[in-house]
Amino acid sequence: MMFVCPKCKKKLNISGTSASCAEGHSYDKARGGYYNLLLSNTGGVHGDNKEMVLARRAFLGEGHYKPLAEKIAETILAVTECAPTLLDAGCGEGYYTDFVERALFARDGESHVSAFDISKDAVREVAKKNPRISLAVAGSYHMPLPDAAFDIVLNTFSPLALIETRRVLRPGGVFVMAIPAEEHLFELKSAIYDTPYKNIVEDTALEGLEIISDIPVRYTMSLSGAESIRSLFMMTPYAYRTKRENAERVLALTGLECTADFRVLAYKKL
Repeated sequence: MMFVCPKCKKKLNISGTSASCAEGHSYDKARGGYYNLLLSNTGGVHGDNKEMVLARRAFLGEGHYKPLAEKIAETILAVTECAPTLLDAGCGEGYYTDFVERALFARDGESHVSAFDISKDAVREVAKKNPRISLAVAGSYHMPLPDAAFDIVLNTFSPLALIETRRVLRPGGVFVMAIPAEEHLFELKSAIYDTPYKNIVEDTALEGLEIISDIPVRYTMSLSGAESIRSLFMMTPYAYRTKRENAERVLALTGLECTADFRVLAYKKL
């Protein structure tokens, strides 16, 4: 149990289905297999809603982003020794978390992987995939985790809380981040917008971290069937930023050749 009490930052000790700290703060393990350590839990939906989570599960489950998952795992295996401590910060429904954990477990015979997301629906999906992953509902800007606890921190398309990322990463540890590159999903955007645009990739320099690799991952996805296209559309922000008539145009498609364009970046903490 790498998570700490979000109120006092002291170690959480597990007893049965509860976790408590020396100050007496206690958190029950949800039936879904995680601890809710989100202090600003005021009800409502935090993070991705259930529809987005299920769309992502369906699309990723078809293997369309497997080349990216393989490159992330390959990058992490190359920079780690046996049984590193790893955190997936903003894990979503856990596709990459699960892929990386299984790669580490296959190599080392054990693993020490923790993950959190602000969405309860997403974290429930991770728990279904892999019971070896330690899970919590939490936010990236207030990570309920100790200082310098992890050899690896992973971020795949989640908001980057750089100060917190550096805090939980040990000196010499590695931060791995996957980001969309310029032409990612350009054909999908061409179906949505009259004037599609390429992604703007910001400066990838990060204060306090030294970049050690920047690997492009680019290929064409052949999406056959309206359901795959719908899942891709619904798991992106475009689904909630698109006019109804434009969305209907996309959802009427029965086939799409679409570019997957990513960059996998690795940094060492100075």
